Amino acid sequence: MSIKRIVRNLWRHISPTTRARIVRATQDQFTVSTAVIVLNSNGEVLLLNHVLRPLHSWGFPGGFVEHGEEIEAAVRREAREETGIELDAVKLVEINTFKRHIEVLWTAKAVGKPEVRSAEIIELRWFPFKDVSKLLGHKQQRQVVDALKS
Repeated sequence: MSIKRIVRNLWRHISPTTRARIVRATQDQFTVSTAVIVLNSNGEVLLLNHVLRPLHSWGFPGGFVEHGEEIEAAVRREAREETGIELDAVKLVEINTFKRHIEVLWTAKAVGKPEVRSAEIIELRWFPFKDVSKLLGHKQQRQVVDALKS
């Protein structure tokens, strides 16, 4: 068994509260992440089955913003690192705060064919909107509805 798989399995068994404490303890005053709702020409949404999300494992491409990195550059980097795609028509959707964490959400169109490129991702797929509601939490479902309206 690879070290990545061992770490992945251990991380999944740690409680969400403990995971949040570990992340916060390794960061400065606050953390910033960015995510993107990626749509294709058929209006389907790209979702990734993430190792690090135990409650709703399916979610949007994204991750933490690195020190000194522009936020839009971070979401483009994360999409590229996780899926190999480039983003077009990137548009800011919303900014949320959770205690000491800031999350920046975008929408974009995919350029290229996505494929799993990160050990953090188990699989990825394009989903029609009707199937998205079965995989995402209520907040992310609302975000997709709002993105499809704009």
